Amino acid sequence: MNGNAVQGRVVVTGATGIVGWSIVNALHAEGHEVRAVARNVERTREVMPAGVDVVAGDLLDPYSLVGALAGCSTVFHAAGIPEQWLRDPGQFHQVNVQGTHTLVAAAMDEGVSAFVYTSTIDVFAHHAGVRYNESMLETEPLPTAYERSKQLADYVVAEAVLRGLPARFIHPAAVFGPSPTRTPGLNDVIAKLAANRLAVLPPGGVPVVFAPDVARGQIAAAGAPVGSRYILCDRYLPFTELAAAVQRVTGSRRPPQLSPRLARIASRLSEATSRVTGRPALLPAGQLHFMTSHHIPDAGSATTELGWAPISLEDAIASTIGQRSWLAGLGRPSVVVTNPNLHTGETP
Repeated sequence: MNGNAVQGRVVVTGATGIVGWSIVNALHAEGHEVRAVARNVERTREVMPAGVDVVAGDLLDPYSLVGALAGCSTVFHAAGIPEQWLRDPGQFHQVNVQGTHTLVAAAMDEGVSAFVYTSTIDVFAHHAGVRYNESMLETEPLPTAYERSKQLADYVVAEAVLRGLPARFIHPAAVFGPSPTRTPGLNDVIAKLAANRLAVLPPGGVPVVFAPDVARGQIAAAGAPVGSRYILCDRYLPFTELAAAVQRVTGSRRPPQLSPRLARIASRLSEATSRVTGRPALLPAGQLHFMTSHHIPDAGSATTELGWAPISLEDAIASTIGQRSWLAGLGRPSVVVTNPNLHTGETP
């Protein structure tokens, strides 16, 4: 991969999310001048590598983004709301779509030389167990509010490319790996498996990718042709195989797997409860659909054009588990992961 693909001062949104944080660390390790855009500057500064500039900025505040992007030539946009359920689903559109529109406008006004957008594999059409690639964009509206917001945000960036935005698109599978904060999704599943605190496995499985591998792909893509799309995925991983991999690394036990039928019942009950309490559903229907849809994304373009290759699954899991703070405060064994996000794990 081309280590010189990124030029000049670099801006990263979503720098405290699992994807954004890995991008910041990878850029910093390469010696780039990195600026992290954050709503909470002090809290973000605490988890950034020394020397990273943290500036105030909010995707919903156009004026703040003008200052945040001033003097920058490359933008990595990894911010967004990744949850599959919110009491007010309109927030998905507000942050993921309108926020992206606002950032795109600021980037075009600044005249940046590269804009790398963290999209998702959800925007592609697929059939269970059938391999798909970057050419297979879904043209029909996607089924959940989260997925539709990412689909519309993808449209925003694609339309801006036609107006001169030098954007490239990254489509990660389900991301896991080091993070500055305890994250939902695969990190939580892995941590609970390692601590023997997951009572049962969810049904199905997910395509997975290690966060630092995503960061390397993002940086390489900055030098790819404008409009390029790259799926980043290691493999499709059934939850039974994930548990076996964690067992090989830690010696933990492998819990039984919840049947799809019982999972559907649990999902309906958890969403009904959420509508009353306003708290995130334990197993949102959209998340269950993703876990049982047998996604097989093909990362061949990234491998061939970017020279991208993931590290071994066991090494990635060991690195993830090595962040011991995740193993604290997990509580009693749980049936499902609280507020799971098995997608990109971005935070604004």
